[in-house]
Amino acid sequence: MHLMRVGPPGQERPVVRVDQETYVDVSDLVDDYDEAFFAAGGPRLLEEAVAARRAAGTTRGFGTDRIGAPIARPHQILGVGANYRSPGGADTRAAPTGEPLVFSKAPNSLSGPYDPVRIPRGSAHTDWEVELGVVIGTRSHYLADDRAATAAIAGYVLVNDISERAFQKERGGQWLKGKSAPTFNPCGPWLATADELGDLGDLRLWLEHNGVRRQAGTTADMLLGTAGIIRHLSQFMVLEPGDLINTGTPYGAGKDLTPPRYLAPGDTLICGGEGLGHQRQSVVRTD
Repeated sequence: MHLMRVGPPGQERPVVRVDQETYVDVSDLVDDYDEAFFAAGGPRLLEEAVAARRAAGTTRGFGTDRIGAPIARPHQILGVGANYRSPGGADTRAAPTGEPLVFSKAPNSLSGPYDPVRIPRGSAHTDWEVELGVVIGTRSHYLADDRAATAAIAGYVLVNDISERAFQKERGGQWLKGKSAPTFNPCGPWLATADELGDLGDLRLWLEHNGVRRQAGTTADMLLGTAGIIRHLSQFMVLEPGDLINTGTPYGAGKDLTPPRYLAPGDTLICGGEGLGHQRQSVVRTD
C-alpha cells in the first residue's frame, strides 16, 4: 500500500493512495499514521478494508488538497552521513573507525513534499540532499542481525534532508544545529510498504535544482544498507514505531559542486525516488 496524509498543516487525515488521482479515506478507521498505528501493525490491518472500499468504488479525488508528510511527527528523526561512495568509487565515510556517521534532526523539522523550504535566519549555505527514508514498524533494541532489522521496517519514503552547512560544520557542537530548522525534512508524498518496492539495493534517486540535474544515484552506492543501519542504531538506542531514518545521499549536494552552490529565495527543488514518487519545493526566506 501507499499511505498518505492530506489536509492543512496540523489537520492532515490518513488516506491510502489508489493512483495518481484518487485515494481511499481511512480516517474513520485510524486516527493517524503515528506511533500507535505502526505499533499495532496498522498497514496490515488496513489491507482488507481498503480492498473492500476500492472494490465498492469508494474513492475520492486529490483535487487541490494539500499533501502532507505521510507520517505524523515521529518520536525521532535520525540520519546517516557520508554513506555513499563518491563518483570515483572511493569510500567517503567520514568516521575513520569505519563506524557510520550518525546524527539526529528535530522531529518538528518534518514537512510535506510540496511545502516551501524556508531558509533560516543567518543562513548562507542551505543545501539539499535527496535520500531514501526508512520508517520503523516495531519497537527495536539490540537487533541481532539484518533479518531482524528488515522485519522491523514499516515502509519507505522519499526525503530531502535539507542542511545548513555553516550551522552544521562551522558553529561547533553537533550536526543537529544545521539539520533541524522548520521545513528541513520534506517527506513523502507517500509511504510505500515493503511489498510495493522492488530491489532496494539498486533504487534510483535524483534531484534537480532550478531545472539542472544535480543528483542522480542509486542505493547500490550505499556503504551501509538499510538493514545494517537499523541494526547498528538499535545497539545504541531504542527505535520506536514511526521513527524516521534518513539513510544518506548520493553525490551532488550543493557542497559537492565546484564552486559550491547553495539555496536562495526563489529557487526550486524537484526530487524523486523509484517507487517513491516525487517532491517539489519552492525556496523562501524565513520572515
